[in-house]
Parts: sequence; structure tokens; C-alpha cells
Amino acid sequence: MMDRRAALRAAGLAAAGLGVLSACGRGFGGGGDDAPDGEVVLNMVWWGDNTRAQRTAAALEIFQNRNPGITVRTEYQDSAPYKDKLATRFAAGDPPDLMAMRMDSLREYADRGALLELNGLNLDGLGESARTLATVGDKTYGVPSGLNAIGFVVNRTLTDRFGVKIPDGDAWSWDDLGTFAREVTEAAGRKVYGTGFDLFTLANLFVWTRQRGEDFFTAQGTLGITAGTVQAWFALAQTMRDQGGMPPAGFMDEAGASAAQSYIASGKLASQIIPTNNFLSYNAASGGNLALLRMPGETQGVRRGQSIDTPALWSIAAQSKHPQEALRLLDFLVNDPEASKATGTTRGVPPNQQVAASIKAGLEKDDQVATDYLIGLQGETLPRSFVYPPGGSAIASALETIATEVEFTRQTAAEGAAAFITEAQKALQK
Repeated sequence: MMDRRAALRAAGLAAAGLGVLSACGRGFGGGGDDAPDGEVVLNMVWWGDNTRAQRTAAALEIFQNRNPGITVRTEYQDSAPYKDKLATRFAAGDPPDLMAMRMDSLREYADRGALLELNGLNLDGLGESARTLATVGDKTYGVPSGLNAIGFVVNRTLTDRFGVKIPDGDAWSWDDLGTFAREVTEAAGRKVYGTGFDLFTLANLFVWTRQRGEDFFTAQGTLGITAGTVQAWFALAQTMRDQGGMPPAGFMDEAGASAAQSYIASGKLASQIIPTNNFLSYNAASGGNLALLRMPGETQGVRRGQSIDTPALWSIAAQSKHPQEALRLLDFLVNDPEASKATGTTRGVPPNQQVAASIKAGLEKDDQVATDYLIGLQGETLPRSFVYPPGGSAIASALETIATEVEFTRQTAAEGAAAFITEAQKALQK
């Protein structure tokens, strides 16, 4: 249960021995690599799996062939220990040149001068929402490694079986979701529940918060969400639970974190929220008949709630011995179509809009669906995602604990909301 929750919380907040690089493997403990024959050696680290490593290696082979004299040594790590290992590298005075950076970590590093300001990087191909994802004040310290958003997936095989109409995904409300979920549960004789989503996943709550005219985190790094908005979020789920559209307390904890382990894949839920860059894996695990809908409430709220987000950022260490070469590598990863053809959508849709459009035809069908979803959103006026202030990850942990108390009715929605605001303010003051 805790592994799943940790994975989902980090998602709210995104092979050893590969021969094409000088070094590529799991875990990173620090450089110490001397440049062979005067070459520039860049150390690049990220989190991810073997597939991402293989696709990254293919892109870097292209870069190295075009840039003789630059060697890229890469290391990758599972997501859970990545944050601590990166902090250890910086504390030891041996940071990587180019690194994947979490949204809940960037401001902490930027505020202490540990990251290079990306003045020389061409970001003209990125939309406004993507360009500002890693902006602190008027300075940019990162660029999206890929873009995603969240959306509702609905299993059409189940809705067809039970004769329930899928709502209009471009115009549905949260009430429409509640009605749809209840109808599915009733038609299925409670063998399938209409919907299920985690209240503690920050990305989900961010949308709800913006739709009510607030920002969870403000541009100044303060807490913008109010107790009333948190209470309404808890009450929304409790109402759907009471009506039968959502499963009872504790039900979701039994599922694993992967798409294959999810309840929508096993046929126990008809709909749920996912990051759009995971649509391919969820659709494959669910039998290939998922519909991808926008979030409810987008046409009824005070303002739009959806935003353009990223599973991870790319940042360069201020202490890099080769900042110009690191910028050249980053420019390649962001702006070169050949780089994105090689990496595909393993980190989300390419942030450069022209690049994303140019590679779409070569993607798998489900990745094309997710890419169209992102391209559509980028053409609209959406609220900005602000960088998490220091303490953001502690806030996510507090939300998980309190949401569980409310789910099991050990606290009322009002009590849980008040407790959360108190804990969140404490986390930001540390």
C-alpha cells in the first residue's frame, strides 16, 4: 500500500551496460571521471526504467556523433531514492552537469544558487505554459523533459456492457461525473464501481483548486488554497462514496501503482484519473478500449483548472565545469526532432510544439492520442503551474495522512481541511 501511495504522490509532485555510451547504469554516486584525451565529459542523471534508459541512449548516440569531443556518461535511478541521492551529490560538491529535477525540488536548489540560469537556451518553440514551468521570479532554472497533464480515462468496454452513456468529456461537470459513476455502479450490481481517484494526489487537487479561482501554490511560494476548497474536495468524494459511485474507504489501497495493477485494468473501476503520458500503458493493460476525457468542471468553474505540466524538468548545475556543452546537450534534447524521435514519449510529449507535431505520425496510436490531447490544451488559455516552494513534498505527505482520516470518517471534511491548512503552513515555515 505504501509503495503505491509513494509512487502516486511522486507522480503528483513523474539499462545497465548499454553499449552506446561511455557509461550507463543504475545508481549514481558521483563523478570522478577524467576526460579521455582532453575530451569534455558530461555527467547526466535521471530517474526511470530500462526502456527510458535505452531510448535516452539512442538519442545521446546521435548527439555524440554530431559533437565529437563530448562524451556523455549517464546514470539513472528508480524514482524513490533519486531525490536523496541527488542531494548527496550536491552536498559532496560533485553535482551532475545535467539532471532530471523534480517540480517539488527545483525552487530549493534554485534559491541556494545551485542551478544554472538558462539564459542561453532557445525556448521559442515552447508555449507560455511550458516555458514558465521552472521560472522563479523572472529567471528560468529548468526546462520540461516532456509535457503531460491529467485526464479521465473511461473503459468503454464496461460502459457498453452496462449501457451507460459516457459524458461529453469537453463539457462535463463534477456532478455529471457523480451521476455517471452512480449509474455504472448500479447497473453493475456493485461488482464494478463507476469511478475512483486519490484525494491525496496533488495534481488532482490542483485542478479542483484552480476551478474555484485559487492557486494551490502562488507565484510567491505561499499557500493559496483555502480551507473551504479543501473541505469541498473531501466532501465531493464523500458524496460520491455515499451515492455508491466511488468504492468504500480503503478499496483503492489494495491496487498496485502500475497500470497493469490498476483497478481500471482489472475491470473493477470504469473510470479514473491518470497522467496523460501513461495513456498507452493504461490502455494496453485495460484491453485497448479506453477513452481519454478532460477533467470535469472545466466549463463550469470560476476559471480553467487544467494546466500544462511535466513529469520532470531538466536542469544544469551552477557548478558544472562545462556549462556551454551542457546547454548544447539540453538544446539538443529539447529542440531537435531527431532527439525526440529517439526518446519518443517516455518522458511525455516533447515540450517544443513544432517537434511534437513533427514526430506524432511516427508514434504509436495511443501516444498520438495523448499528444493530440496536449497539443489541444496548449492552444488554449490555461492557468500557470507554479514551482513548488520548499516544503512542498511535506505538504503532499500531510495531505495523504489527512485524506485517509477523512476517507475512513475519523475526521469530518471540515476537520480534515482545517488540519491540512495548519500542517501545510507549518511545512512552508520550516
